[in-house]
Amino acid sequence: MRRFADASGEAEALSGTLGRHGSLEVRLARSSREIWRAQRLRYRVFYQEMSAKPDVVARVFRRDADRFDKACDHLLVIDHEARGRFGGVKPKVVGTYRLMRKSAADRLGGFYSQSEFDLAPLLARHPGQRFLELGRSCVLKPYRTKRTVDLLWSGIWAYIRHHRIDAMFGCASFDGTDPEALALPLSFLHHQARSDGEWMAQAHPEHLVGMDRLPAETIDAKLALRQMPPLIKGYLRLGARFGTGAVVDRQFGTTDVLVVLPVAAIDKRYIDYYGGDSRRFAA
Repeated sequence: MRRFADASGEAEALSGTLGRHGSLEVRLARSSREIWRAQRLRYRVFYQEMSAKPDVVARVFRRDADRFDKACDHLLVIDHEARGRFGGVKPKVVGTYRLMRKSAADRLGGFYSQSEFDLAPLLARHPGQRFLELGRSCVLKPYRTKRTVDLLWSGIWAYIRHHRIDAMFGCASFDGTDPEALALPLSFLHHQARSDGEWMAQAHPEHLVGMDRLPAETIDAKLALRQMPPLIKGYLRLGARFGTGAVVDRQFGTTDVLVVLPVAAIDKRYIDYYGGDSRRFAA
């Protein structure tokens, strides 16, 4: 199966398989049940493995869910050869990304990221452009491999092509709520990868935590990159830039930064990789 359809087959392509690698398939959720499975995966990663603190509802239902979920598309990686507790084959959602277009955000009064970052000036500078918010990304621990990440990004790229997205953004997180402990990677992002000009955005003043914690000339770039979470490193490779100021999210136990990635800025190597070879992620 081809990864991307021509214009006459776009709708069918997006509702079907967006990529395969062995037993793993990437596609959009097709039912509320599948969204529920993505929410259960998010709970397992964010609340049980990481430092997020569930409220009563999340703890009872063991789901990470909020009011934005119903307005979003949910990208899933499914292992069709996963085994259930009694040894039989039971397909399992092992990776997910939440995708929210501006049209959906407008119906809800804004994007999820707007609770932490002031996106209004950025959006106003690009009237008519199609924005996509990426969020709630997680992968089950045994599946945190290049293969799974490649499948997620092949699905995102198919989605971008289908909806003719112009720019992406979203929160990315460092584990921990002490910005001083993250001084080196935060300072690297501030000095070496800060969004500016027409793509500038910053944290709301009441939440803003300075990222320029170390002078530019003292930063060891290799060490800073080693301290970056894999997701943020991946965004850097694609050509992303980052907003001004971080935000401490105490519920999730993280320090959040804003990723800004115009599609036109994506490194051509990755466009060729995810969009060029139609056989790479074929069934």
